[in-house]
Amino acid sequence: MAHKSDFVVVANRLPVDRIVGGDGQTSWRRSPGGLVTAVEPLMRQREGNGAWVGWAGDASDGVDEPIAPFDNDGLTLYPVPLAAQEIEEYYEGFSNTSLWPLYHDAIVPAEYHRAWWNAYVAVNQRFADAAASVAAEGAFVWVHDYQLQLVPAMLRQKRPDLRIGFFLHIPFPPTELFGQLPWRRQILEGLLGADLVGFQTPGGAANFLRLTRDRLGLKPSGAAVQVDGRTVRARSYPISIDVSSFVELASMPEVQERARQIRHDLGDPRTVLLGIDRLDYTKGIGIRLEALEELLDEDRIDASDTVMIQVATPSRERVEQYRVLRENVERTVGRINGSYGAVGNPAVNYIHRSMPRDEIVALYLAADIMVVTPFRDGMNLVAKEYIACRLDGTGSLILSEFAGAARELKNAYLVNPYDIEGVKEVFLEAIEAPRAEQRRRMRSLQRQVTKHDVAHWAQTFVDDITRIRRENREGSR
Repeated sequence: MAHKSDFVVVANRLPVDRIVGGDGQTSWRRSPGGLVTAVEPLMRQREGNGAWVGWAGDASDGVDEPIAPFDNDGLTLYPVPLAAQEIEEYYEGFSNTSLWPLYHDAIVPAEYHRAWWNAYVAVNQRFADAAASVAAEGAFVWVHDYQLQLVPAMLRQKRPDLRIGFFLHIPFPPTELFGQLPWRRQILEGLLGADLVGFQTPGGAANFLRLTRDRLGLKPSGAAVQVDGRTVRARSYPISIDVSSFVELASMPEVQERARQIRHDLGDPRTVLLGIDRLDYTKGIGIRLEALEELLDEDRIDASDTVMIQVATPSRERVEQYRVLRENVERTVGRINGSYGAVGNPAVNYIHRSMPRDEIVALYLAADIMVVTPFRDGMNLVAKEYIACRLDGTGSLILSEFAGAARELKNAYLVNPYDIEGVKEVFLEAIEAPRAEQRRRMRSLQRQVTKHDVAHWAQTFVDDITRIRRENREGSR
């Protein structure tokens, strides 16, 4: 490419989805997501247009015939091709069957295969090469997430002039778990190619620094570690949401009317519980259904006035563990509805499909209680979205202690998802909470989310890496 960019985002996916029309013509539609909302304004502030390096989301016929870079709404998009076997080995294999379970406390056993690792290395090198080719001299390159942990070091080797940041959107495991990984040293060395490594929580940053000592023999001090004459810093940057966009949607009369219609369609129950998750074994969908079922069995709640909606967005359906999870969840939903549902009024309204954002916001408005019970989660933005949408200040949030959001949202009803009796008691506490108590908690939650929105998250990271680079230059004089 002749054009070079001062601000380059490198992520597994591009911020657009490919649309093929009836005439066979290809177009691109911006995909919803907090990351592009957060970084796009910062990219546009630069004199040069920002660039985004990522996979287009489908298999190419071969990596030798990539899609050419193209412009979309003022941003240069640089597609990285993946062959079908690479999708299977790099993405479905190493990223989502090795790293994902390991980084989520090994809730299910991780699998390690050398062919998957080799594909991971090859694809990370391709992303690094793409970023190196599009970045201007001294540009800021921001690499994202667990699929691309080798990119920072690969990129630094090719372009030592760059300012390189990395942010991990999922948890980072403690040394005892990370030690299982056969390629643990290579992953750590890959991350140390960055000037700044960001994590969702202070615990993630501490785990990383401890591992640089235990596995690489380095000597971290405070939030920094010296590597090859450079200072690499590791810090917590809890990600958030675009609060104003959710408030705007929740204020729309048609969305509010849809929320009223949803409650009416449910039979106007006294309490509506809501879960919205990807269908993933980390999300604790089964435990909340089990808690609901036991409360119904014990006559502590009545299905005529307490109803649950569970949205389970399809996820990684080619992976066996996810197919088994879907079967188990749907079997439980069927059992609950068979025992407690009525004609036209199931006890659990189960939805297994992606839903448009305005419909999700209508569900947030319709629900009295948001149930977020992951066994492990980097942050969980659904919890923050629900808070932003509760314009009348009512509603309750049940939140797992093991979600990153629990560190910020201390006035939620915090719960240990491994404790079924504790989950049941918190369900009842939230169901029976007076309006005054709901408003007290919700006011506090909304202050936190509004003050620390996604723009604040992105700007803080960028400001820090700019300052770190300046300090490093001054220290080398």
